Amino acid sequence: MRVSKEQAAENRERILKATSRLIRERGILGAGVDALTEAAGMTHGSLYSQFGSKERLIEEALADVIAEKCRESSDIAALSAYVSSYLSAEHRDAPGYGCPVAALCSEMPRQSEGVRSRFTAGLRSMIAALSERQGSSAKQRKRDEAAIAMVASLVGALVLARAVNDPKLSNDILRAMKANLES
Repeated sequence: MRVSKEQAAENRERILKATSRLIRERGILGAGVDALTEAAGMTHGSLYSQFGSKERLIEEALADVIAEKCRESSDIAALSAYVSSYLSAEHRDAPGYGCPVAALCSEMPRQSEGVRSRFTAGLRSMIAALSERQGSSAKQRKRDEAAIAMVASLVGALVLARAVNDPKLSNDILRAMKANLES
């Protein structure tokens, strides 16, 4: 049975959303095609007819979720509010709905050039968005450097807070980085 263009578009969106959530929760290697199709409520055939391969699906899901997160972050007006939200326990505890950069950065060296290119473009977007918030009085180069340092600090703190098995240390990491970035 043939599906309409509208239904195909909805199926595609459902696969992208499920994939972006699952790869942030389990990692790219931990999200096999069976798990991806099950999470989307689709068949292998649907996935392959829409994307052709798991790699292409990962590329598109990564680009999609990074664009979504950039749109969401642009809604947060104050830089301090962005930092507070990023370094929150809620963000730490819900990787499937959080920043794809923090969730997937350690896997990128082992990924294809296409996946790494999408990740790099997303990281550049995150840096650019934070650079714009650095204030117009600073020169562009200084704003960009400050944004790179902030992204590295935010992502690094979140990755470490998720990695440790000591809840107090995890909370201390988030709190200390917030204090450092706010000073």
